[in-house]
Amino acid sequence: MPSSVPSHRISVAPMMDWTDRHFRFFIRLISKHALLYTEMVTTGAILRGKDNHRYLGYSKEEHPIALQLGGDSPVALAECAKIGEDYGYEEINLNVGCPSDRVQSGSFGACLMKEPDLVAEMVSSCKTKVKIPVTVKHRIGVNGKESYEDLYHFVSKIKEAGVDHCIVHARIAILEGLSPKENRTVPPLRYEDVYQLKQDFPDLPITINGGIKTHEEIKQHLTKVDGVMIGRAAYDHPFLFSDVDSLYFGSKETPKTRESVLDSLIPYIRSVRENGGKVHHVLRHILGLYFGERGAREFRKYLTDRMHLVNATESILESYLTR
Repeated sequence: MPSSVPSHRISVAPMMDWTDRHFRFFIRLISKHALLYTEMVTTGAILRGKDNHRYLGYSKEEHPIALQLGGDSPVALAECAKIGEDYGYEEINLNVGCPSDRVQSGSFGACLMKEPDLVAEMVSSCKTKVKIPVTVKHRIGVNGKESYEDLYHFVSKIKEAGVDHCIVHARIAILEGLSPKENRTVPPLRYEDVYQLKQDFPDLPITINGGIKTHEEIKQHLTKVDGVMIGRAAYDHPFLFSDVDSLYFGSKETPKTRESVLDSLIPYIRSVRENGGKVHHVLRHILGLYFGERGAREFRKYLTDRMHLVNATESILESYLTR
């Protein structure tokens, strides 16, 4: 049996354009304990930007929360890791899994799996600057470096460098010819490779990621590894997380209803609007709240018909709840 790693037992994957602060606040209304990750923030955005709060700001309710960084310079990553620690993040995560052309052009993301020595240096450099955990989210390989032996070598290097936790997407990334969306579905899942990693590195906490959609699947994976990270399913079916606290963290609190989540979101939307944000910045993230339930389509239509209106306010939810 894997060791217990409560903070990573269940987490929500970092997803560009999706896991912004509004989505994270929404998910936190459903689960208090699942670990949340930011979207990837590049070192350049932090070090050259004039408004770090734009990239690094979050609500206190979002804890526990990890900052995912993208970059290939050990020095720059270490500097950004320290800034993230000072912002109050509980973990620094290095992106070694994103296959997009935009990320590759910056020589980071999944292409770094071809350079285990550099990733090890990145980890070591960050570890010298921060006291919080430094973790790596990576694939099981990339085309040309896709054997289990390649994966074992990569993990050996970053473990020697002091990595605190590995989050492993159980697919290779195909760096040419597939879009990021296709890379989430086309390369076959190889869960057994991740299980083997845990056997070969029993003292290294390992979380599995990729294609996991149900509690039955989560429970099965937790017999083999330390944690499960949910990606697309967390966005498409967020209320899946309503049972997370009781099932995996021992919470005795009564899970919230969908309606109570919407009610709790109203003052948050009001605050966003009063601070210059738009209602749809929040509401676009909650369209899957009634996934699989009767009335799901009507809920989505109710919000999408109203949330882009110039005079849209939190009253959209108030009206929905009092229909």
